[in-house]
Amino acid sequence: MKLERFIDHTLLKPDTTVEDIKKICEEAKEYNFFSVCINPSYVKLSKELLDGSETKVCTVIGFPLGATTSEVKSYETKDAINNGADEVDMVINIGALKSGDYDLVKEDIQAVVDAADGQALVKVIIESALLTSDEIVTASKLSKEAGADFVKTSTGFNGGGATEEAVALMRMTVGEDLGVKASGGIRSREDALKMIEKGATRLGASSGVKIIQGEKSNSEY
Repeated sequence: MKLERFIDHTLLKPDTTVEDIKKICEEAKEYNFFSVCINPSYVKLSKELLDGSETKVCTVIGFPLGATTSEVKSYETKDAINNGADEVDMVINIGALKSGDYDLVKEDIQAVVDAADGQALVKVIIESALLTSDEIVTASKLSKEAGADFVKTSTGFNGGGATEEAVALMRMTVGEDLGVKASGGIRSREDALKMIEKGATRLGASSGVKIIQGEKSNSEY
């Protein structure tokens, strides 16, 4: 197993600088991570920096709250793809899910899937730490019905991160048809392997280098 190919090397902090982006792109190339996951304003730069490598560019939509309108998420998605994004990780409308407005949640996801139009892979962040087990199942089902490619546990900015229980539940719900991305709180090789054992096919982590080196990170994401 090539653990590095499971990792989306992530840097989403609001104070991220150009130098920070250059650093994670260099690390991604050196360690052959699957992607870098960065905020939309750095998509174009990251695409240029990663030119000629296997590492893809992933960005976030409606991040980190998921509370923008579907129209805004749709525009964000198209803009990100125009700038070179290969993958988009969108945050669901968490409040709508908690309110039981499942049609809105599904339509919100569908808007991003339609905007991506097969040009970029779509991962749906359900923010599992804020959901009950039943809500995790519902959000995962809605993501699948809306045509997403992945379900993802967390933004890393709204409470807890990935848990083995949430990953296993998401995998059980979507079956083998969708990918499952565990993100938030994965700080060591041991953490990474536990998530993969439970069904994760991608890992979002800012600690990718330490994970591959067999060390443990103090990072909160």
